[in-house]
Amino acid sequence: MHDNGSHDPGATAPHVSRETGPDGWAVGRRAQVPDPGLPHPRVESGQSGPVNAAADGTGAAPRVPLAVPFSSPDNGTSGAYPGRPDVAERPPAPAPRPQPAPSTDRVDVAPSRPAEPRTDTPAAAPEVIPEEAVTDAYVSRETPTREEDDPPLAMEALRAVQILNPSGEITMPRPDHTRIMCVANQKGGVGKTTTTVNLAVGLALHGNRVLVVDLDPQGNASTGLNVPHHAGIPDVYDCLIDNVPLSDVAQAVEGIPNLWCVPATIDLAGAEIELVSVVARESRLSRAIAAHPDTFDYVFIDCPPSLGLLTVNALVAAQEVLIPIQCEYYALEGLNQLINNINLVRQHLNPTLDVSTILLTMYDRRTRLADAVEQDVRNHFGDKVLRAVIPRNVRVSEAPSYGQSVMTYDPGSRGATSYFEAAQEIAERGVKGGKA
Repeated sequence: MHDNGSHDPGATAPHVSRETGPDGWAVGRRAQVPDPGLPHPRVESGQSGPVNAAADGTGAAPRVPLAVPFSSPDNGTSGAYPGRPDVAERPPAPAPRPQPAPSTDRVDVAPSRPAEPRTDTPAAAPEVIPEEAVTDAYVSRETPTREEDDPPLAMEALRAVQILNPSGEITMPRPDHTRIMCVANQKGGVGKTTTTVNLAVGLALHGNRVLVVDLDPQGNASTGLNVPHHAGIPDVYDCLIDNVPLSDVAQAVEGIPNLWCVPATIDLAGAEIELVSVVARESRLSRAIAAHPDTFDYVFIDCPPSLGLLTVNALVAAQEVLIPIQCEYYALEGLNQLINNINLVRQHLNPTLDVSTILLTMYDRRTRLADAVEQDVRNHFGDKVLRAVIPRNVRVSEAPSYGQSVMTYDPGSRGATSYFEAAQEIAERGVKGGKA
């Protein structure tokens, strides 16, 4: 309310501070004191003319509801008009904050909200290496050798070329006489057929003449070499029962030079019963191999998982016995009986028979059992155990389904490399007389 010198004691009006500025605003407050000389748009009656103190005949200015009521600085009471329920009491507006003067050389930008640090990956300060500590002679302790630094595919390709030997430059030593080796173990599933096939292919690819005689009625060795062995095919049964020459039933293995195979059909399953009444039944296979006109470096005989007449024929015809041993307890349990049968054949039928080679198969380096079996076998047989150990490898099991050995199916695999090392070790021992 503007003080114009007139005062009506009967009029009721809120106290107005004298501390008003020249523009009609209270100093330090947002509430504006109405001026009688200016039109005020907030008059409830809709009056747009100047507010006069004696307009209503009482000499007092009309009550104007302000947007923001003010409070009296003298008594601290609210600035709401008494007796006016339509005007709500509101808290006084805060004093305006002093704003900095605008700068002409830069633009103030409100600071962005700082990004919260990640909780899963703590931020680590970068390691600062002084320049004087970095020298040309510094070499990390983890620097691999030249062989280890080669890519795995390059190493696998190098092993594949070495095993397949397409140029024929890599040769294994050839023995001075034919080595007839019987691959025997009365326990099934130890890798007899797999060992026979892969050793024969490994030796044949490196300059040796090899003959494989499949003496197992299941015919798995014939399958692994991709040799037909269905019913009606001349097989080893004809040689044992009908005295058919071995050269008439032997078939050349496709894709592998210097390798031949004598297949076995299902007819061989009844050979044990028919051999009972045959004269000199234990030496039928020995005479058939001796009558073959060709000369071989190696003759591998794949035996069935039994100790019947077929296995006895193989032990009589052979000079050496190769025993694959699976790295498990059951393989050791039946090994003692096999050695006893070999000793019986040596005493009565084949005095020159010798257990010359022991090969550990299906070795699983993750188990302590495999290591314990290996230590027991090496402590008992000594140098007869090959240094090469055949690990568990899925490529070895996949190869027969394609009619191949692991040497030709995946020559860069661990299984092919292990059998190649075993074949090379057998060839080196053959130069020394077949013994370690």
